[in-house]
Amino acid sequence: MEDRDKISELSGELRRVIEGVAIPQDIREEIARHLARLDEKNAYAVRSSATAEDLPTASFAGQQDTYLNIIGKEAILKHISKCWASLFTERAVIYRLQNGFDHRKVLLSVVVQKMVFPQAAGILFTADPVTSNRKVVSIDASFGLGEALVSGLVNADSYKVRDGKVIEKKIATKKLAIYALKDGGTKEQEIEPERQHRQALTDEQILQLERIGRKIEEHFGCPRDIEWCLVDDTFSIVQSRPITTLYPIPDANDQENHVYISVGHQQMMTDAMKPLGISFWQLTAARPMFTAGGRLFVDITQDLASPARRAIIVDVLGKDPLIKDALMTILGRGDFIKSQPDDKQGQIPGKSNQGSSLANYKTLNEYDPAIVSGLIKRSETSIEELKQNIQTKSESDLIDFIMEDIQQLKKSLSDPQSFGVFMTAMNASSWINEKMMEWLGEKNVADTLSQSVPNNITSEMGLALLDVADVIRPYPEVIEYLQHAKDDNFLDELVQFNGGQESRDTIQAYLNKYGMRCAGEIDITRPRWSEKPTALVPLILSNIKNFEPGESKRRFEQGRQKALKKEQELLDRLRQLPDGEQKAKETKRMISLIRNFIGYREYPKYGMINRYFVYKQALLKEAEQLVQANVLHKKEDIYYLTFHELREVVRTKKLDDQIISKRKNEYTFYEKLTPPRVLTSDGEIIAGEYKREHLPAEALVGLPVSSGVIEGRARVILHMEEADLEEGDILVTSFTDPSWTPLFVSIKGLVTEVGGLMTHGAVIAREYGLPAVVGVENATRLINDGQRIRVNGTEGYIEIL
Repeated sequence: MEDRDKISELSGELRRVIEGVAIPQDIREEIARHLARLDEKNAYAVRSSATAEDLPTASFAGQQDTYLNIIGKEAILKHISKCWASLFTERAVIYRLQNGFDHRKVLLSVVVQKMVFPQAAGILFTADPVTSNRKVVSIDASFGLGEALVSGLVNADSYKVRDGKVIEKKIATKKLAIYALKDGGTKEQEIEPERQHRQALTDEQILQLERIGRKIEEHFGCPRDIEWCLVDDTFSIVQSRPITTLYPIPDANDQENHVYISVGHQQMMTDAMKPLGISFWQLTAARPMFTAGGRLFVDITQDLASPARRAIIVDVLGKDPLIKDALMTILGRGDFIKSQPDDKQGQIPGKSNQGSSLANYKTLNEYDPAIVSGLIKRSETSIEELKQNIQTKSESDLIDFIMEDIQQLKKSLSDPQSFGVFMTAMNASSWINEKMMEWLGEKNVADTLSQSVPNNITSEMGLALLDVADVIRPYPEVIEYLQHAKDDNFLDELVQFNGGQESRDTIQAYLNKYGMRCAGEIDITRPRWSEKPTALVPLILSNIKNFEPGESKRRFEQGRQKALKKEQELLDRLRQLPDGEQKAKETKRMISLIRNFIGYREYPKYGMINRYFVYKQALLKEAEQLVQANVLHKKEDIYYLTFHELREVVRTKKLDDQIISKRKNEYTFYEKLTPPRVLTSDGEIIAGEYKREHLPAEALVGLPVSSGVIEGRARVILHMEEADLEEGDILVTSFTDPSWTPLFVSIKGLVTEVGGLMTHGAVIAREYGLPAVVGVENATRLINDGQRIRVNGTEGYIEIL
């Protein structure tokens, strides 16, 4: 793939060989017979159609060549050979390499069609290709042959039709058209000035074409991309292929309008999930969740329909400005969601799995040190009991046991006391930011006050890996070995080196506490660090290279001192104000609540991931038995079953192999999709926008979540294990979850495409004192790796310097 020159050379050679091969005599005779019947003097289009294009999940138009207005038997035969040879155009070869198609298995047929000479031609999409709305037909039209439009030579009219009505028209200036020549070939021709601004199709023709498109869509059972021609007021359809870029729609099993919110954007994990991972999340969640494209969505239609709950849902989800803007767009339409009386109590989907009992939570007015330690101890005890009890379970008993234990997990996630601790800190942070802005004119003060707080299991995880590096640093043989470690059993090999036993023990101790974590950890099927410890090796080596011994304690203490200094500064300034002593007293109390409770924010998820890993280990052990019984080919095949399907397989010891194969293909397709934040039952993706007032013109806008301004080298990293960071770099990525925390010790700033004020990256960035902006759309594409950038975490934008 890297050597494009070689691909060009070899593909060109293949085409020359194919074009030089004589067409077999029987095929020549068959073509001649049909031409004689149809009239050899007619003009024909010689078109290619390969098995690697126009698939249900991959439509790559234009890989192979098409030739228009070909006249005469010999010319047609020549261009058939050229079509066959175009199976190996450079673009087709690269496409197959990128999509995993075997060159030897891809076939190509040539379609020879009688030419029509249209006054207009174009493309029809039975779903809007911009918004993905399945109810809107989109038509592009221009004068002459459609080749001018497809090749980008001319601008086309754009028409939008919904329910038999033209809802939008954009009439382009059409200066050129391509027309067929009488003796073969084509020519470009200027359009007369008086026709350049005229509609290529009348309104009546637009509606007629929409009806044809809907019939074709109904026939194939999916949205279509259709090429058409208009000759003497009659439409000819020359091609129809599936539209493969549309994001799937959750199945609501009714004809009502629905609005869905992406769970992945709330959970900082927008990758596709395998069926077992989706299933576990659905079982754990207190609110029903729908699937589409390998992702989870929550239906918030009833919340938006309720006058009482509407403001709450917009406020809760509106912490992400793009979601808020999208919801306001939907509500502004008026007729999409009908307002209903408040006779049904619904839950508001937040950023975790908490259930309705959270309505009973109480915030705390004073810090009680026993509360957080008690909650942590309770969680640890519960997990140890789970580990003991699950060991005695197998087959259907194991499945039933896990199902019952998930209820315990749901209970812990919806514990009012646990939620109360977190909300106390959140409310105190909001109070501090609001009051310090009002009284002192200082913005986002709580960010500094949240640095180096106790009981933050996730930030402790990042610092603990610095301690691991300290143990290994004195042993050059171990470091040398780790630089080439590829096998996940590398720990067993360490003991042969000087310092190897100490190094092995410290890594193992780290895995014992944090080994259940990994990138994308909410998907139970993802490999954990304990299963794939090589994922940690680059991080350990980076810490050894970039830091001096004792960095963990030094860094934590620096953050703590910075927070204490800020606290003292605020209190001193407040005491100078009217009612200063009272203001200072109340502020000190709020700071105490922040510093003692905000760290617990990360713990419930840590407990949940702990339980997930216990479930996973037990299920994989059971899957081994299914492999031994020839029910499964590999134990990991269970990842492609839902939990209830797995229960049935365990019970019956039967499984249709085609299910696993089909699910694997679906997952491969879903991986390539980008999930929307907000999606409607029409398939429409509602993309919100940021407000850009008072921001630099070229700035990339996002949500400010950790204050401060920093300049540095951008490192665009899509997969944690590929990170190669130096101290002072700015991390640019699609999203981070707790597994990314060890990288945060090396960076000076953070930019993500997904996130919110209280999602993982924001919380840890504030604790580590890193300026951070999240929710920056397409950041990993707009910022190049190695570019120098400025991150303004106070105002929420990035400048490329």
